[in-house]
Amino acid sequence: MAKQTLSKPLINPTRFLDDIEELAANSSHAPASTALRAELLKHFKAVYREARTKAETLLLEDGDGTLCAKRLSHLQDTLIQAIYQFAALHVYHNDNPSSGERLTIAAVGGYGRGTLAPGSDIDLLFILPFKQTPWCEQIVEYVLYFLWDMGYKVGHATRNIDECIRQAKADMTIRTSILEARFITGDKKLFGELEKRFQMEVVRKTAKEFIDAKLAERDLRHKKSGESRYLVEPNIKDGKGGLRDLHTLFWIGKYYYRVSRPRELVSAGLFTADEFRRFKRAERFLWTVRCHMHFLAGRAEERLSFEIQREMATRLKYLSHGGLLDVERFMKHYFLIAKEVGDLTLIVCAELEEEQAKSVTGINGLIRSIRFPVRKIAGSTDFVDDHGRINVADEAVFKRDPVNLLRIFKLADDNNLDIHPDARYLLANSLKLVDKKLRANEEANRLFLAIATSRNGPETLLRKMNETGVLGRFIPPFGKIVAMMQFNMYHHYTVDEHLIRAVGVLSAIERNLIGQDHPLSVRLLPEIEDREVLYVAVLIHDIAKGRREDHSIAGAKVARSLCPRFGFSKQRTELVEWLVREHLTMSMTAQSRDLSDRKTIETFAATVQSAERLKYLLILTVCDIRAVGPGVWNGWKGQLLRTLYHAAVPLLTGGFTEIDQKGAVAQARGSLADALQDWDAEELNSILDLHYDPYFLSTPLENQIRHMEFLRLAKARNEQLSTMVHTKDFEAITEINVLSPDHPKLLSILAGVCAVAGANIVDAKIHTTRDGRALDTIFINREFESDHEEIERAERLCKTIRDALTGKVRLSDLRAKQPRQRRATRAFSVPPEVSINNNLSNDFTVIEVKCLDRPGVLSDITFAISELNLNIASAQIATFGEKAIDSFYVTDLVGDKIRLEGRQRKIIDTLTQAIKSGTAQIRNTTPQRAVPA
Repeated sequence: MAKQTLSKPLINPTRFLDDIEELAANSSHAPASTALRAELLKHFKAVYREARTKAETLLLEDGDGTLCAKRLSHLQDTLIQAIYQFAALHVYHNDNPSSGERLTIAAVGGYGRGTLAPGSDIDLLFILPFKQTPWCEQIVEYVLYFLWDMGYKVGHATRNIDECIRQAKADMTIRTSILEARFITGDKKLFGELEKRFQMEVVRKTAKEFIDAKLAERDLRHKKSGESRYLVEPNIKDGKGGLRDLHTLFWIGKYYYRVSRPRELVSAGLFTADEFRRFKRAERFLWTVRCHMHFLAGRAEERLSFEIQREMATRLKYLSHGGLLDVERFMKHYFLIAKEVGDLTLIVCAELEEEQAKSVTGINGLIRSIRFPVRKIAGSTDFVDDHGRINVADEAVFKRDPVNLLRIFKLADDNNLDIHPDARYLLANSLKLVDKKLRANEEANRLFLAIATSRNGPETLLRKMNETGVLGRFIPPFGKIVAMMQFNMYHHYTVDEHLIRAVGVLSAIERNLIGQDHPLSVRLLPEIEDREVLYVAVLIHDIAKGRREDHSIAGAKVARSLCPRFGFSKQRTELVEWLVREHLTMSMTAQSRDLSDRKTIETFAATVQSAERLKYLLILTVCDIRAVGPGVWNGWKGQLLRTLYHAAVPLLTGGFTEIDQKGAVAQARGSLADALQDWDAEELNSILDLHYDPYFLSTPLENQIRHMEFLRLAKARNEQLSTMVHTKDFEAITEINVLSPDHPKLLSILAGVCAVAGANIVDAKIHTTRDGRALDTIFINREFESDHEEIERAERLCKTIRDALTGKVRLSDLRAKQPRQRRATRAFSVPPEVSINNNLSNDFTVIEVKCLDRPGVLSDITFAISELNLNIASAQIATFGEKAIDSFYVTDLVGDKIRLEGRQRKIIDTLTQAIKSGTAQIRNTTPQRAVPA
């Protein structure tokens, strides 16, 4: 390979080699001495540190990561050449070497391409002519130990040429590394011999085998790092659309066309000049990001985490604009580049198919080895079935009739065909045909609506439309959110990917593919009057993200202007508009309000207004939450939504009959008495009389029955303090009941214990009995699938709760053991926000707290509430990524709402300070008088 030439090399190779010779000549120590080696090592380290600093400075100046990687590779070459030269000429000098005493040092892997990231390992291949000799072994050992002492991580292999060829034939990883091997120093003739034999004995006539292996390897890598290229914390190297995908394209092109440099793929016909410019642009951007990441982290960091994203946006000089933060604009650029890499991959696949270099490989990774003849598609002269995929009959089909830009997707759906890479390429290059005229075309809009509401699986179709750019051009507001990320831990995907996945969830519910998770939605969906309205609402519910205006309100405006294009009547348009405007209402009500509080249900029902609307909103809410990302949906959220739905239906259907509180309590007590009719009457009445009226109104009957058994057992055992565990498999939660002498800081201690144990509280109910005890219930997220393991975990938690309440351990001691703030959340800033509302409940003041989620924050808040002499009746705990939104239904000590403005201001100030500083560190966080064990 020709010697690298750089405009601004980090060091001058000739001068550096001369410096080493001069240092050795002027030293009083012998060449092979430990003392001289130590002097050399010190000099090498100093030069390397200075050069790395210069590399980062140049990167900040010119912003070219590819150049940075080449400079670092050139630096590494120079250092290795100097080490080898010193070892061969001075330490193990051989005046009369035999034919076997020859050695070549070659760079392989990424280093072999002549690019090296700041934190990457160095991969070396020591090439021998025959078997190992003492001289070769000494040189290899000297070079490796010197590099290790400098602090490098070195991947290395020592093989003769025969071994290289044999192992390259058997192992595709070794074959790829030798494909990229680059001469650094030593016997150049030996390296040339390896290159020649590798081409003749390994590469020749094996292109299909290599290409299939590399594409399969790529698919496996994508699966490990995340199937979507639109993950909000992508892997810059191994993720879909990352650097490794570009490397794979070059490996394939190099292997098939026998070229040595990427630019030669243009003359070979794999890329056009424009496509090669796109290749280089993507490569430069990804290398720039990767080099900055390595410099920032001080190591080989490949995941573009939230913690790094902000600093990257600053380094790369992105600015906040409109409704997008600087970091969101940077990440949008990244995702557009990742999409570009995907487009280039399709181009390469299409070109190789034309060359018949491999089996037909669809864009979804399925390899078809059987070739079928091209055949016509029924009802169309513009498209053909090309080996199981839809393709254009000629290159003028879109220009001749722009409606074909939509029709191709409909035909693909009707005929269960993938889209040929050639057709996708032509689609992407015909986007200028998507103009106002086409957007207003009745047939085009009919086709789009049919695609978006397909009963076969619209998610795949919409994703293909999005990847080719057709979706964003045909629906301009959608184009604005393509590749847009939201800088938070809640959303796992870009906005466009989230919307497309939400449609996929809706389709899966309609086809009953996930009915076990969403039984109510599966039952309701066939009952709704207009499935098209629902599909459109799901597709566009977040379409106005990234604007200064609230995205729900702005999205409703988009719906109002967009739906008439699809032929929707005024009534249908208004329904879509309402669904988009209110798409967060049900989720926030279910997760942040007390669903046993009548005012909650009345307020929600007043917003919804009809039972039919409620069905639409429930299903839209399910799709929205489930499409946020893996693990966001759980059975508990499903249960909350179902509870809210069933509570609202009577108010919306006129089936609710007004019952006064005394009548409702009497009815609830009667139902409980009927369920426990086998009990002794006196014992039953004594336990029923322990509860105040709100308990019967807010607690489901099945829970009341369980609580009665709990109280009965505690009485029989004469226990003042007792705990009970109940697991709920479908809801994915575990219920912990605590019976204890009442005191103000009880919930704070429970929350503190849970924080230390890493148990996430999602809900809490607090009830006081007439004999001065508290019956508190906390609901925590389930950790284990097995009931046995989950119960063991909960029992351990209960023991710690009992120890804390009896004074065996102090909360302050537990807090000292509490896990630190999650690393990812340190990238975010959520200013504490405390609000007080007396209109959300007839009986309670609702305190809502929004803040950065961290271990122990709930304990801090509840401790502060107790210090303010407030009684907590219930707490709704919700976490959205890095943000906690907790609601507390409280009264003062005499059971009244908090109405005085001064008192409200003090509550707000105290809770804000508690969130910032952590009041649970205050002493006396256990009861002044320990609860009897």
